[in-house]
Amino acid sequence: MMAEKPFSDSWADASYWWEGRTPAPDAETLPAKADVLVIGSGYTGLHAAIQTARAGMHTVVIDAGRIGEGCSTRNGGQVSTSIKPSFGSLKQKFGADTAERIFREGQASLDFTAKFISDEAIDCDFRVVGRFHGAHSPRQYEQLARDAEAAHPVLDTEAYIVPESEQHSELRTDFYHGGIVFPKHASIDPGAYHAGLVEVAQQSGASLMPNCAATALAEEHVEHEVQTVRGRIRARNVIVATNGYSGNLLPWLQHRIIPIGSYIIATEELPKDQVDEFFPTNRIQSDTRKLVYYYRLSPDRKRILFGGRVSLRETDPRRSGPILLRDMIAIFPDLEDVRISHSWAGTVGYTFDSLMHAGRRRGLYWAGGYCGAGAGMAGYLGNMIGRQVSGDKTATTVFSEIPFSGRPYYRGNPWFLSSSVLWYRILDRIR
Repeated sequence: MMAEKPFSDSWADASYWWEGRTPAPDAETLPAKADVLVIGSGYTGLHAAIQTARAGMHTVVIDAGRIGEGCSTRNGGQVSTSIKPSFGSLKQKFGADTAERIFREGQASLDFTAKFISDEAIDCDFRVVGRFHGAHSPRQYEQLARDAEAAHPVLDTEAYIVPESEQHSELRTDFYHGGIVFPKHASIDPGAYHAGLVEVAQQSGASLMPNCAATALAEEHVEHEVQTVRGRIRARNVIVATNGYSGNLLPWLQHRIIPIGSYIIATEELPKDQVDEFFPTNRIQSDTRKLVYYYRLSPDRKRILFGGRVSLRETDPRRSGPILLRDMIAIFPDLEDVRISHSWAGTVGYTFDSLMHAGRRRGLYWAGGYCGAGAGMAGYLGNMIGRQVSGDKTATTVFSEIPFSGRPYYRGNPWFLSSSVLWYRILDRIR
């Protein structure tokens, strides 16, 4: 049972990561021409812009809203190797060589993120804390144990199993039936990371323009023309980095990316002894449910940030907050009196094969479809396409080579989402 009033008196329907941060400065005017136009100012777009600007190319970044207002400053700050399908399923679909490349690039995205943050001295509380992945049923624990015993066929993940009898050493809850630890996964303050990227991009010479939605894109042989709400701009190279916020600007991309809302709450500050008791290792957390919940402590270890999918249809933070709080209390019953200080949502980009993709066509580039695991991969692929635009022939990625397919009758509106969520709920109960 949770508090009668789930929200604190001063709660905000805004991302916890926005606290104390001011928006990036607004560019004055949109130039008529640029060498590179980047549409989208999240991790993908800024990493791409950093590379092209450093290569001496006149680079302009535009966004429909504030700079970084999308999921780059709304996510849970969990950095993993990003690959959701199993090696076996990828091997069956693409062959062993491609499956291995996919997994190696997943690890490369995590390594890249750590190195970039270190090289650029970005203060964003990046820590390799590891992940505890809880089994929501005995059957799921048995599967985790089999996976751990077999070891990863490509990477040395150093993962190890934690039986239910030892679970409290990782997480003080009786909700799970044991789990597995991935010690190489990391946590980050996504707002501070994005703010650091903004600073690096501007220092590299890129111009950032918020509130400049692109409304039409005309692909031409030499230069592309993009119509925005603030005028027209022509660019030899256009990078589309909109992910879950991709509208109909590029219909081909819209028909392949599924926008799905993910919802998060932050609790009021908790007593230090209670936090230390529940989270003795400070790891990031997730579980084996199809409708996975992901959670962690705030960087100052004073709040729990708890996120997941809460409803059959998209909703708003005022409605999603109490549902998330109820489910958090199911895991930690002793927190029944805690209340919500922040409740917010972001839109992630899923794909039909649960893999991220990147590509190019003449001077048009794109990357996205991170399937809710883009904290590291988005920057990695943004860096790749930025290097490609700059002429770096070594900037190749397997995510540009695997087929990027849509589905018949899908045109960007996920009409099937409600039935899929309902089916996943049923699976979570019976498995």
